[in-house]
Amino acid sequence: MSPSAEPSGTPTDVPPARWAAIESDLAGRGVTAPPELVTAERVTFSDGSLGCPQPGQSYTQALVDGMRVIVTADGKHYDYRFGRGDTPTLCVTP
Repeated sequence: MSPSAEPSGTPTDVPPARWAAIESDLAGRGVTAPPELVTAERVTFSDGSLGCPQPGQSYTQALVDGMRVIVTADGKHYDYRFGRGDTPTLCVTP
């Protein structure tokens, strides 16, 4: 999984609830190493796909204020997206 170049945003800190959600998601994927922060930025996504559309899905067509957090663990990069809530979406390039 490699982080995509878009979208770009303003650097920010990751709130504890969102960091815990990332740790939980990684654990659920069998990742044993603790994640290390690469970048975190506030982003306004162009739609509900959070900049990571998946084939065959439809998304809300409205601007979404959110966050992009890239971490590394077990030698891999993970590109997480958040909308208004604390539930992460792992952006995986199909």
